This record gives sequence, C-alpha cells and structure tokens, in this order.
Amino acid sequence: MEERGASRKRKRARTRRNRGKSEAKQINGFQKEDDSKASAYSKLNTSQRVSKSSTFLEKMRARLSGGHFRMLNEKLYTCTGKEALDYFKEDPQLFDMYHAGYQEQMSHWPELPVNIIIKWLKDHGPSLVVADFGCGDARLAKNVKNKVYSFDLVSNDPSVVACDMSNTPLDSVSVDVAVFCLSLMGTNFSSYLQEAYRVLKPCGWLLIAEVKSRFDPNTGGADPKKFIKAVCELGFSSISKDFSNKMFILLYFKKKEEQNSNRKKDIEWPELKPCLYKRR
Repeated sequence: MEERGASRKRKRARTRRNRGKSEAKQINGFQKEDDSKASAYSKLNTSQRVSKSSTFLEKMRARLSGGHFRMLNEKLYTCTGKEALDYFKEDPQLFDMYHAGYQEQMSHWPELPVNIIIKWLKDHGPSLVVADFGCGDARLAKNVKNKVYSFDLVSNDPSVVACDMSNTPLDSVSVDVAVFCLSLMGTNFSSYLQEAYRVLKPCGWLLIAEVKSRFDPNTGGADPKKFIKAVCELGFSSISKDFSNKMFILLYFKKKEEQNSNRKKDIEWPELKPCLYKRR
C-alpha cells in the first residue's frame, strides 16, 4: 500500500512538471509572438516616420523649386531678351530650373499649343523650313520631319542655338514658317517679331501661341485686335485666329508677298502683361 501511494505521488509530480513545462513553452511562444509583433510595429512606425519625413522634404523641395520658377518667370517677362541672355549666361543652371518649373506648370494644361503647331506642320508638309523662336526642349523639331532651326536663351541640345531672339544667325528671307509658342516674353517682344519678318520668305507663315490671359482686356491684358493690327502694320496679313482654348490663343499670319519699303516703322505695340503663375 505504501509503495502504491508513493508511486501515485511520483506520477502526480511528473504530471505537474510536464504541465509546467508545457505552460512555460506556451508562455514563451506568446512572448516571442508579442516580441515579433512589437518589432514589426516598431519597424512600421519607423517606416511611417521616414515616409512622412521624405514627403515633407519633397514638399519643401517642390515649394522651393516653385518659388525659384516664379522668380525666374517674372524676370523673363520684365527684362529685354539681351538682358535675359546675359542673365542665363552667368548661371546656365537657372535655365534648367526655369524649364523644370515650366514643364510642371504645363503638366496641368489639358492641351499644349506646341502639339497643335506640330499637327499644323504635318498637315502642311515636310518641305517647309521652320524657325522656332524660344524652342525650350526643342519638342517641335523632334516631332516633325521639317528642317527646324531652334533658338533659345540657353542650349542644352546640339540642335538648339543660344541667342537673343531679336538677333538670330539666320539669313534674311530664308525660312517658310516662324513659330512663337508661349515665347513672346521680353519687354522688347516686338523686336522678336521684326526678326521673324526679316528671316521669313514672302508669303511665309507666322504662328503665335500665347497665354490667353495676356490678351484679355478685362483682366489687364492687351486688346487682341490692337496686337493683330500692329503685326499687320509690320508687314503681315492676318489669316486666322483661334480663341477656343481656355488656356491659350493661336494667331496665324502670312508675310505679305510684296515687300513694302515704306511700311510703318513707328508701330504702336500694345503692352503684353506678364504671365505670373500663382503658388500651388
């Protein structure tokens, strides 16, 4: 009897020990799971903090970049072409900064005027020789088969000639089409148009795309009729105009066939107000 009692006690002791080990393992398992969850949560929090920090830095960079663009944009609208050329010669990187901001602004436009001009050229054939005044990234030249002379204040592409647009290296009466796509920016914009007249052949085309607000008298813009009249006095005929787009206007002129040496020299050009972009 005593041996049986002792045996039962030993069995109960072993059972308690085994149960204790099992509970210890279970608790240890829970602890590891909690530790794993805590580690994952910590990593998630760190990732979120890094993500928020990166987003904040990106927003700050975008804001600084936008501020630089607006400053440069205002500069280009309120100085002469020669002054702008000298300005960017001192620091060509400013031109890259300007065009990065410009492209960002254009990304919000539902339609780009350069694409309409590209289509116009394709419709009129590849034989026309083109001068692109203020070409930017030379998108026009890259998307048509025509011979295109691309001009801007800085050249980041071998096909682009850096110059003052009132004094290009083109020969007189040498091109069929002169394009100004959102590029009548200097205070002496009329001299750019005079240069276009010089290089165009008789009956050559002058295509102008400009921000619509610059030609809205109700908001301080120029009267488009006065602008068209001034261009015609320079020696062009107005062929058509398109005001249907909410962002820009398109004006089409042809150089008069007969060269009139007595054409008006004291043309009264309307002031084109600067296109100043708002902070987004």
